[in-house]
Amino acid sequence: MRGTIVNVIAVVAGSLLGVFLKGRFPEKVKEIIMQGLGLASCLIGIQMALESKNILIVIFSLVIGGICGELIGIEKKLNGAGAYIQRKLAREDDLFIQGFVQASLVFCIGAMAIMGSIQDGINNDPTILYNKSIMDGFASIAFAASTGVGVLFSAIPVLLYQGGITLLASIVARFLSEAMILEMTATGGLLIFAIGLNLLKIGKVKVGNLLPSLLFAILFSAFIL
Repeated sequence: MRGTIVNVIAVVAGSLLGVFLKGRFPEKVKEIIMQGLGLASCLIGIQMALESKNILIVIFSLVIGGICGELIGIEKKLNGAGAYIQRKLAREDDLFIQGFVQASLVFCIGAMAIMGSIQDGINNDPTILYNKSIMDGFASIAFAASTGVGVLFSAIPVLLYQGGITLLASIVARFLSEAMILEMTATGGLLIFAIGLNLLKIGKVKVGNLLPSLLFAILFSAFIL
């Protein structure tokens, strides 16, 4: 839960600072920060990916998991759910609700939130969520500077969503072997690397559709190793 707690603190601190700055946060500073975090995500992803003991498991997991995710349309469904909630709750004349909904969707809906929470729960490694916390902290400054204090309350769904995934992952970890965790971590590392590429605007990888590869990494490890 350490990663989620730090993430919540970052959102709260960023929101308070954003309200204080009131739109004076320079766009060029935000851009260079995102580039730095993109590079950091790539580094974290590579370090995780290199832990694999059987690269074929990672390859097959990504290919089959990606096919399943594409057929299901996970990324499209995530984006659609976010857009639906925003249409239902956010009104142009209500900046409080708009800020709350917009920030909650950005902070909660994404592969980094899911993968980071799983990594924290299974390996007790909050590194991904620490990286996400920095991004969310600066994003909350920008959101709060434009929409107000509603962004501050987005820390609540972040706590419940990521904390819930972390607790569930910690329970599931009891039934996973070291080999399963290792290959799942390596597969997840490539997803984090892809997130870094997206942040750097080098490409647009549908990371959401690749999430099933984590499950296949566990299954293949169980039968092969």
